[in-house]
Amino acid sequence: MNNEYTVGQYLVDRLYELGLRHLFSIPGDYTLDWVDGYVVPSKIEIISEVNELNAGYAADGYARQKGQYGIGALCVTYSAGALSAANPIAGAYVERVPVVLINGAPSIKRTLEFEQTGLSAHHFISGRQTDLQVFEYITAAAVRIDSPHLAPMLIDYALTQCITERRPVYIELLEDIVDLKCDRPKGNLTPAKAISDAKILEKSIDTVKSKLDSAKPESAKSPLIWLGVEVDRFGLEKQAESLIKELNIPYVTQLMSKAVLSENDPHFMGVFDGMASSDAVQDLVNKSDFILALGVWLTDINTVGWPPDIDKTAFVSLDTIKFGTYFGAQVSLEDFIAGLRAAGVRRRDQALPQMPKGGGFKLNLGDKINYQGFYDFISRYITDKTIIGSDASMNYFGTLLLKVEAARGYFAQPSYSSIGYIAPAATGICLAKDADQRVMVFTGDGGYQMTALCVATQTRYGLNPIIFVIDNGVFAVEQWLADATVFSNSNAPFKEGLRVHRCFYSKMADVVGCKGYRVETFGELENAMTDALANRSSPSIIQVVVDDPKSIPKNAEWKESIDAKLRAASHPTKIRGLGIPTTVNEEAG
Repeated sequence: MNNEYTVGQYLVDRLYELGLRHLFSIPGDYTLDWVDGYVVPSKIEIISEVNELNAGYAADGYARQKGQYGIGALCVTYSAGALSAANPIAGAYVERVPVVLINGAPSIKRTLEFEQTGLSAHHFISGRQTDLQVFEYITAAAVRIDSPHLAPMLIDYALTQCITERRPVYIELLEDIVDLKCDRPKGNLTPAKAISDAKILEKSIDTVKSKLDSAKPESAKSPLIWLGVEVDRFGLEKQAESLIKELNIPYVTQLMSKAVLSENDPHFMGVFDGMASSDAVQDLVNKSDFILALGVWLTDINTVGWPPDIDKTAFVSLDTIKFGTYFGAQVSLEDFIAGLRAAGVRRRDQALPQMPKGGGFKLNLGDKINYQGFYDFISRYITDKTIIGSDASMNYFGTLLLKVEAARGYFAQPSYSSIGYIAPAATGICLAKDADQRVMVFTGDGGYQMTALCVATQTRYGLNPIIFVIDNGVFAVEQWLADATVFSNSNAPFKEGLRVHRCFYSKMADVVGCKGYRVETFGELENAMTDALANRSSPSIIQVVVDDPKSIPKNAEWKESIDAKLRAASHPTKIRGLGIPTTVNEEAG
């Protein structure tokens, strides 16, 4: 490295400017010069991960925890490393998480030798376009830095896209470019503001105002606000909270946006995710005559068994508004909330609905643990300093009904739903959280097997998440999706491909040097929790043995009756957009 300002330094400075303080890295010779020469001397700490999958999930969790004030990033080597990171980058793209993938690439000389003579450098597949073309489809920007003169422009473009779209970007950094001279940064990078069509925005606000303003004859009698994931992704929590208080209207969230505001908020009624919601929340949504859905995305996970009523729901998301037959394009969520707050909607003088309170769970500490009992029991350990995370598993249902007091204190990947995500994501969450917060994540045994060595990284860097591994010996959520009747029929077998080899997950602690517990009863779980909460220097793996593999959370049982009817009928098909089977009457064609 020379004393002149270089491309390598430019990238480090811009990443730091955007709030990056930790870079997840997998060793590779194409990245060594940049990592050792520029990142190590900087204020960005290198977090050496065990593999690219875990690094990608960790960067995703880091970016989510940082929220609007930061990004996540990982550094890998060409093809062999980068293509292993494609899955977490795809997940970040789907769920709008700002992650920067820095891919160290072979030099210009190596590239030309391969293309012109066939002499292949290691990790090459088919030339300079392979990795770039792959990531063009799953990032908001994909750039190749092969010129020091263009480097500042390309880096700024990619990073601006990252913070504007809140989606991952790909930066391919050639090994021989990092030490070359380039211009210094000019100004600060800021997200590009979404542009709303003024007339359509005004009409959209008037349309919604007529349903919310109690002085209007067409005003709804029982309106409800449904806060979605875009409120979090675009940092609109304070604006949304102010709107709710000014209007004095109750609100619900979706699983993707659970705890976007503190669930202690008096206007908060619960999480609405179709039939997985509590009976009280379903009743509230049913009785509502107008729902304002702010930033809500519709997926088969957050509408399970419950097609949304588009005639009474105004969806403001994806830079559009949709309400019955009305459609308005180029309406940003930020502008809409600001405009509605400024529109003079009369505050409702009304008492808020009273929702049933949880609690009253009785147990014998000697009882064997079941799925629902576990979640009833664990709720007592959640405070306003607890961050909760769930993997793609039956834990979605269990965590959905937990009361999360911390604002932005819940993390999951419900749309992309990559099994194995949450345990390594906890690495990033732990590094980005406040010092007085504690991370608890819940995963199934099958998911944990996919990314188990995340605890090695967590131990190495003194992180202390509590990881609950629900050990029931089966990919239960996959069986639930395919046919939930199996869970209520003691004689019905699971699909053979869904069996999980049962392991001593708690023994991982002996391998990596952290704490591990295997619990079968509530008394053993209580003791493990006491010890795990006291352990502040390493992760704690709590292997929760659920002897009955057909034990599932109560709010997942509704699908059993639906699937039972389907099994008795002919011509199974799928409800469009829900992913839940239904039938076509044979006589009706």
